[in-house]
Amino acid sequence: MSFEIKLPLFEGPFDLMLFFIERDELDIYDIPIAKITKDFLDYIHQLEKMEIEVASDFILFAATLMKIKSKMLIPRPELDENGEEIDPREELVRHLLEYKKYKSVISDLAQLEETRMAKEKRGNIVAELKQLSKVDDVEAEMQDLDLYKLLKVYQKVISRYASRTDETKHTVIQYPYTIEQQKDFVLEKISFRDKVPFTDFISYKPDKIFVIYTFLAILELLQLSMVTIVIGEGFNNFWVEKTETVPSE
Repeated sequence: MSFEIKLPLFEGPFDLMLFFIERDELDIYDIPIAKITKDFLDYIHQLEKMEIEVASDFILFAATLMKIKSKMLIPRPELDENGEEIDPREELVRHLLEYKKYKSVISDLAQLEETRMAKEKRGNIVAELKQLSKVDDVEAEMQDLDLYKLLKVYQKVISRYASRTDETKHTVIQYPYTIEQQKDFVLEKISFRDKVPFTDFISYKPDKIFVIYTFLAILELLQLSMVTIVIGEGFNNFWVEKTETVPSE
């Protein structure tokens, strides 16, 4: 005597959870975690006995249920910012309701797909293409082509190209500064005082390019040991100081 066991397969753990809730007519907002966890694990064990590979999301979901069950057994519940007790099942219920909402429209979408597939495909495309080719007969147009028509087309293309306004233009600007010029400028400024703050150079001409060239000139003078730099407190705060002896170039 042989017998056959039929075990329903579910698309995912939420699908299985909704099956348990609907089968036992449970309140989705007050899920008995202990019972649901037992039913869930029994289903997984049945799959294992039948040598059916258990998906990882089912195992993860079972672990989540056991975690919620352990939280509900803790005598000191977690409290939110308002001092109210946090239900460990809250996040699970939220995900179940969202899954149930999307599952409710799956059957409608499947029906629409079935209806669309049952419709007859549009035919006689070859005849329609032939009809369109008669309207725009390229070969007939080529037969009436002459030099005058070619010149008119060429004239239109040239005039359209000449009227283009979106051409890219590049403008090259020569900056009125050089490193050597700014080196002389820095040496001139520090010749009257022992040290000059870098902010004085900026305030002389607060132009971005001027400041960059001046800073590069100071770095080159520093490399030539013609000036030294004294670092102050804060950001971008330093003084340029002339050296005791300026080496000859």
